[in-house]
Amino acid sequence: MKNHWPEMLQEVPALAKQYDMLPAGETVLCAVSGGADSMCLLHLLCSLGKTGGFLVSAAHYNHHLRGAESGRDAAFVRDWCQRREIPFYYGEGDVSAAAKSAGEGIEETARRLRYAFLEDTASQLGATRIATAHNADDNGETLLLHLVRGSGLQGLAGIHPRRGRVVRPLLTTSRTEIEAYLKEHHIPHVEDATNQDTAYSRNFLRHEVMPLLKQLNPKLAEALSSTAQSLREDQAFLQTLTGQALSEARQTGDGVSYPAESLAKLPEPLAFRAVQGLAELAGGSAVLSRVHRETVLELVRGKHPSKQADLPGGLTVRRVYGQLLLTLEPSPPALPERILTLPGRLDLPEAGLAVLAEEALEDRAGRPDVLYLSRAKVGETLIVRARRTGDTLALPGRKGTKSLKKWFIEEKVPRHLREGRPVLAVGEQIAAVAGLGADRAFAAGPGEPAWRISFQEEPV
Repeated sequence: MKNHWPEMLQEVPALAKQYDMLPAGETVLCAVSGGADSMCLLHLLCSLGKTGGFLVSAAHYNHHLRGAESGRDAAFVRDWCQRREIPFYYGEGDVSAAAKSAGEGIEETARRLRYAFLEDTASQLGATRIATAHNADDNGETLLLHLVRGSGLQGLAGIHPRRGRVVRPLLTTSRTEIEAYLKEHHIPHVEDATNQDTAYSRNFLRHEVMPLLKQLNPKLAEALSSTAQSLREDQAFLQTLTGQALSEARQTGDGVSYPAESLAKLPEPLAFRAVQGLAELAGGSAVLSRVHRETVLELVRGKHPSKQADLPGGLTVRRVYGQLLLTLEPSPPALPERILTLPGRLDLPEAGLAVLAEEALEDRAGRPDVLYLSRAKVGETLIVRARRTGDTLALPGRKGTKSLKKWFIEEKVPRHLREGRPVLAVGEQIAAVAGLGADRAFAAGPGEPAWRISFQEEPV
């Protein structure tokens, strides 16, 4: 077999330079399982560190998933590092128990705990980079797995060379090159027996599918790695355009808003990415499916000016006339019916308001935020409640009588806020509505004794 490992001495430094993976004067924490890939990476980093001016430490996480094998691997890595005076850091966790507690899969939990350990360890020792041993074959397998399961451009872009301080110096290096490097340098490694179990999707792809595909193209790993790189570049360009489009997003008190028309006009590839970006700006943690993104686009492209939909992770998206609002805050609950004794004060915690009623002898012009109701027509009490089907209101100086629904639409009151808008009633008749005004039948006339009704915002 031809030794390919000398090519690594060009590939790895070139990739490291492109993504600033191995900065001089810094510490690189190498994740080492004890397998072929990670042992190759550790040895190579120690060699490059001598000329590159960076320090290397090793970290091993014991998942306790393989009984005695797990302890064997940890001891192997520790001993190898100690003999070479490489700083070694050890972590462990009961992945099975953690997965059961969190309701997650074993692989997902193992990855989460392992990376948490690596990040914590790097922070403690001041390492600016965490190196993992993902290689070109891993990248190709990832691309194919996403393709089989169905994926957009982001999934088909494969494994990224760098995310934050996590770097993958071997990402353009094939498994063949790694094996040649280990053989040439007499570097031992341990084998994980579960890597041969084709019940796992990745192992099935690695041992059953990839060999067949390599009959069509012996340089399959390199070809897939190149494809993933091209797709990453396309994805990065589209993300740049998406970032420019998201400059119109505005943080609100309870989420993020974006002009509905602007989102509706974006080309589909940018619109889909913008929806995900808005969800993240609003605090959402879930990756939205195509169905969820289409739901959001239907809101901005449809004719309904006040509509909403639920998204994963407790996120709600609302069309509020010309704006799209994404929030983790639930809609305010409908106000329960209460009695306000006049004069007096009534707290409405559901709406974050207090209703204040005071005597007002002088004639005042009514405004939406301050209402003047006839004492003779209202009496000594008011019912304060949410709107009901059939409620109508006739505003002074406005033509006709309209349903509250029509008034809210005309005044562009967001749909999700309508149930929390206080309605003041005398029996079954509407006397006034906060934000709209007093009904003609109950509005105080010139010189008539009146109740002055105001609404005060209360801290939640």
